[in-house]
Amino acid sequence: MNTQSLSTGTAWAETGDLRALMTRAAGIRDAQWGRTVTYSRKAFVPLTNMCRDTCGYCTFVKHPDSPEANIMTPEQVLAVAQKGEREGCKELLFSLGEKPELRYEKARKGLERLGYSRLTDYLRDMCELVLTETSLLPHVNAGTLTDDEIDVLRPVSASMGMMLETVSRRLTRKGQPHYACPDKVPVQRLRTLERAGQKQVPFTTGLLIGIGETFAERIEALHAINAAHARHGHIQEVIIQNFQRKPDIEMANHPEPALEDMLRTIAAARIILAPEISLQAPPNLSARHIAYLEAGINDWGGISPVTIDFINPQHEWPEIRALARSCSGAGFELRERLTVYPRYLTGDSGFINPGVLARAAGMAQENGLARDQRHIGETA
Repeated sequence: MNTQSLSTGTAWAETGDLRALMTRAAGIRDAQWGRTVTYSRKAFVPLTNMCRDTCGYCTFVKHPDSPEANIMTPEQVLAVAQKGEREGCKELLFSLGEKPELRYEKARKGLERLGYSRLTDYLRDMCELVLTETSLLPHVNAGTLTDDEIDVLRPVSASMGMMLETVSRRLTRKGQPHYACPDKVPVQRLRTLERAGQKQVPFTTGLLIGIGETFAERIEALHAINAAHARHGHIQEVIIQNFQRKPDIEMANHPEPALEDMLRTIAAARIILAPEISLQAPPNLSARHIAYLEAGINDWGGISPVTIDFINPQHEWPEIRALARSCSGAGFELRERLTVYPRYLTGDSGFINPGVLARAAGMAQENGLARDQRHIGETA
């Protein structure tokens, strides 16, 4: 199948023979990544669970009037980071709601009590705190970012991320999951992808599937991601994440994507995306996640031995040694990577602030994976 046919229709992925599609995708994966599948050992810091967006599938965000709404203090951030450090984590994932101070007075007041008027500036200082007080590498998942915000965060982070989720404008209409969510307008997220590339930031993005988008819209989103990478070379990984029902969301009764749907989307992603872009799917959102290996993934994403998945709190992380055994049974070797991928660790890449790069390079083997493979030496 030539490039033109890939870009002018979806039937090849949506209705074609699934086994043939997966075989093709797995072949691309094997040629680029071999039979090694990776993960990042992380600690997860939900810096704030307030957000100006109100997505219909989100259980992470709390309204400022909720007793559960909060902004973590520096002491709380450092405590999580130090706990992660003791357990061999290399990545500190900062995840947070988008710009709540622009919508809610309580969020503004909370930031003011900490000495800030903008959440991005507080996030910047928390990244610096982690770099100063621990050995971890900050990864920032702050949603849409302006040029100035990227400039503020780039010197104190190893990598950044933002799920594109979808390019469907339909999903911003009334009654749809992105209605009245200014940061989920596709053009805003595509602009962030572009800005990150222009500023040479190793970047994570991905699709959230099963929220009402069509298969054709998934393909369109994958092509948009790949086009940004072709211009700038900055997309280090793409996540294919499946929607999960939760009891306290607007979409509590919305159907979840089936395993076959995930496999088709993963395989299509592996075929469309440049081979050097890592392809990831979360292992804690499906009991049958090992099947994803057959569709072409090469990475499981961040897995924490110390903190829950705050985005999907009802889904526990797999125990890392058990995951290693499952991978081995499927013919793969599980290895730990850093939050930034090996190809960005070369001194002349220009993708990471020199100080952060020096730390990351010191944590890596010659092949760019983590020097300390903690799960291999752990005792039961």
